[in-house]
Amino acid sequence: MKSRTRFFATILVAVFMASPVSAQTEPVDYVNPYIGNISHLLVPTFATIQLPNALMRVYPARNDYTTELVNGLPVIVTNHRERSAFSFSPTQETTLKSVMPMNWDNEKVTPYSYELEMADNTIHAQLAVSRLSAIYDIEFYESDKDSYLIITSGKGELKYENGAVKGYQDIWGQANMYICAETNITPVEVGVIVDGKIKPATSTPTGKDVSLAMKFPKGTAKVSLRYGISLISADQAQTNLRLDQGNDFDRASIEQAGRKEWNETLSNIRVEGGSEDQKTVLYTSYYRTFERPVCLSEHGRYFSAFDKKIHEDGGTPFYTDDWIWDTYRAAHPLRALIQPEKEEAIIESYLRMAEQMGTKWMPTFPEMTGDTRRMNSNHGVAMVADAIFKGLKVDAKRAYEYCKKGITEKTLAPWCGNAAGWIDEYYWKNGYIPALREGQKEFDPNVSDFEKRQPIAVTLGTAYDAWCLSRIAEVVGNKKDQKYFFDFSHNYRTVYNSETAFFHPRDDKGEFLPNFSYTRGGGIGARDAYDENNGWTYRWDVQHNFADLIKLMGGREQLVANLDQTFAEPMGDGKREFYTQLPDQTGNIGQFTMANEPSLHIPYIYNYAGAPWKTQKRIRQCLNTWFRNDVMGIPGDEDGGGLTSFVVFSSLGFYPVTPGMPIYNIGSPLFTNARIQLPNGKVFQIVANDCSNENKYIQSATLNGVAWDKPWFSHDDIKDGAILILQMGKHPNKEWGAAIGNEPPSADK
Repeated sequence: MKSRTRFFATILVAVFMASPVSAQTEPVDYVNPYIGNISHLLVPTFATIQLPNALMRVYPARNDYTTELVNGLPVIVTNHRERSAFSFSPTQETTLKSVMPMNWDNEKVTPYSYELEMADNTIHAQLAVSRLSAIYDIEFYESDKDSYLIITSGKGELKYENGAVKGYQDIWGQANMYICAETNITPVEVGVIVDGKIKPATSTPTGKDVSLAMKFPKGTAKVSLRYGISLISADQAQTNLRLDQGNDFDRASIEQAGRKEWNETLSNIRVEGGSEDQKTVLYTSYYRTFERPVCLSEHGRYFSAFDKKIHEDGGTPFYTDDWIWDTYRAAHPLRALIQPEKEEAIIESYLRMAEQMGTKWMPTFPEMTGDTRRMNSNHGVAMVADAIFKGLKVDAKRAYEYCKKGITEKTLAPWCGNAAGWIDEYYWKNGYIPALREGQKEFDPNVSDFEKRQPIAVTLGTAYDAWCLSRIAEVVGNKKDQKYFFDFSHNYRTVYNSETAFFHPRDDKGEFLPNFSYTRGGGIGARDAYDENNGWTYRWDVQHNFADLIKLMGGREQLVANLDQTFAEPMGDGKREFYTQLPDQTGNIGQFTMANEPSLHIPYIYNYAGAPWKTQKRIRQCLNTWFRNDVMGIPGDEDGGGLTSFVVFSSLGFYPVTPGMPIYNIGSPLFTNARIQLPNGKVFQIVANDCSNENKYIQSATLNGVAWDKPWFSHDDIKDGAILILQMGKHPNKEWGAAIGNEPPSADK
């Protein structure tokens, strides 16, 4: 353990400034969990302490980095960035409360450990996490005062028996998080808090903000608190604690094991060249992709909120808490490339969820509490199609059935898990979701008052989902469905306005809405037309068929001109007015938003239109402008890998524009040498000779020693190991990758 003098060293300088590092610096040492802890507008990232995809996941109990007080010590996050269960409050105050808000100082966070001082530097806490348990060492500096530890459940039950606190917290009525906590020092008094004092409990404390307080012997300077968690039972939480940590209160060994696991995980990517800040952003972004989903399996069993039952996992871990609208685009493809076995287990978890719900509808937003059906569309089908066409082991027959049911039987209305209704009947007949005319009242009960119909977003998203479904139908041999859904994948054409070259909302009479603004139309979040983003973003939401979009726009040159204008078009009325209406559309370069997932592929579209050098320019511009090694270094809601997986891919030099099509677009790597460890012991290496901040343009390339003049490569090209060598320069080679026939493939070409 660090001495107190050593602890008081200037930790925050190391956190926020990119200081020189030695040759022995390991990947985990580059992770800065504080990046993005202050949001540009909405939700910040949190300094997450967790082993990769583990259920035990915590972050400091405050809103963001500037929050003055922490609400005790964190115990367990039950839903990414939103909900936590339980609280620990160490205190030497004479008046006790369920949760003791305290100021904080000298904080240090790593992916596997947490350290801070509280209460005007009078209490020092250190945390280390395992997969289903954690341990705190808590020091009380004022030895002349009584020392207490308060354990609180927001809504549930707590009791002290046989030297342990056991209990649960209700999670929105859908599940219970159980806990078993033990201390290495036996308290002299345990009870409930009444009028600020400990009183003996006359019955098991149950209800809202229920607490148990433990008082330790006079002069106690240090207490170790370890705890296990479970979704099954308090006894299982105790079993998990024993299996994770044995019978010792050894925080240092837990911390060492956590560091080792993170290093092994992050070492799948190794880079040379680039700046120390760029390495920090890369490895921090990679670390963020392991926040979700979390593994619920507890030594062979798991509780599922999808049917509220305990199941045997049969040797395949069960995962949940995956916001697929955000993560299908890059986080799932990254895992499919580097950790395919884990991706296979995640997909199998989705299939189990569909079965456990009874509907056999593929989930869209599976959380600890079940499928919340947030956002729009059914992009689990993209996750499945992408895995299948990259050779992962997926039960394609079950997956096809559940994906098809989810798209055709469940309503397409956003944020709704009901059966199909009027909107769906209209869509399957006419090929688009109709927008309401001005003054027209909503009449479909499936439509949310706040989220609205999102007609263009749903029409375009479902066209892409239909294409993915047609791909899986091909694999399972259903030629009729393959053709049917492939035809439906062109439904973006039904809302394309050829006069403006935008996707334009149409009413139920087939008329485009008059006097519609692609910048400000659609109300709050543009949800009356789009979703979270305006028409400039959704102009490019045809991930599967850019060849056809080029035709619709009148050719390559016109599409490039339209792309250029997206990055150049001003906000209009000013930032305050723009962000009041579109708070998710931050991180702007013109009308392009780096902060929201539907934009992630847009810089790569130049590759499809004979201008790869513009993709190279834009990727560097996006990375250098909006992803930095500081507390505001993420431009929008990160969504557990939603944005940062874009950073990982793009920093390495390639990106999966179209999940479901096993290809990668080439961008502009930040590093002179990157090695990606593939699961079969092979390595994919990207060498960017003369790469620098100035030298961002590709002059020439070879793939496995053969001259390469395509701005893309296939999954098959690299899955068994490969070396891509790029010669970089200061000025663009406008001929490289530009020839007709060298563009990345699309659904129609």
